[in-house]
Amino acid sequence: MVDRPADADPFALFQAWMAEAETTEPNDPNAMTVATATSDGIPAARILLLKELDPPGAQPRGFVFYTNRQSRKSDELAANPRAALLFHWKVLRRQIRIEGAVIDATEAESDAYFATRPRISRLGAWASDQSRPLAERAVLERRLAEQEARFPGEAIPRPPYWGGYRLIPGRFEFWQDMPYRLHDRTVFTRAGSAGAGDGWTMGKLFP
Repeated sequence: MVDRPADADPFALFQAWMAEAETTEPNDPNAMTVATATSDGIPAARILLLKELDPPGAQPRGFVFYTNRQSRKSDELAANPRAALLFHWKVLRRQIRIEGAVIDATEAESDAYFATRPRISRLGAWASDQSRPLAERAVLERRLAEQEARFPGEAIPRPPYWGGYRLIPGRFEFWQDMPYRLHDRTVFTRAGSAGAGDGWTMGKLFP
């Protein structure tokens, strides 16, 4: 088997670009736009933080984020379990688009990550009915105080409606700004099913 060059592995290229972004971006280099759609195609997008990229050899290998599973994005993923991610690093003049199917992270993964969150964030997960109407800010603050009384220490369990998602890529696009808007666009598409390993075909797009 002929070894592929490093840039023929989209995960390796993603990690290389992320490492550069971590040295240049002033805030949250792992911030990404997550775009979802309803079953009849109505789109929505919002900024979340990438919390994990599965290591080489993981099956399936994907990009993991966490949220309230009663939120709007979760309702959309339940009806249409596909999403698109967009990383934009303004300083580097780069962006990466990733598209694929979305599955639930495991309960153990969700428990482990939830335990690393700051205490107030964990309490907030109990206090907030994410994406639901809020009459006034004071209601959220009162509910947070109620949860602080309910869980006075550090032992705060994960709410059953809160957890992670894993996007399994089927397509990557790496975009690099170039002079005179003659940008470089490199596309990777998965060769075979998501469970068949990390086989990819690579090509270029006109800017």
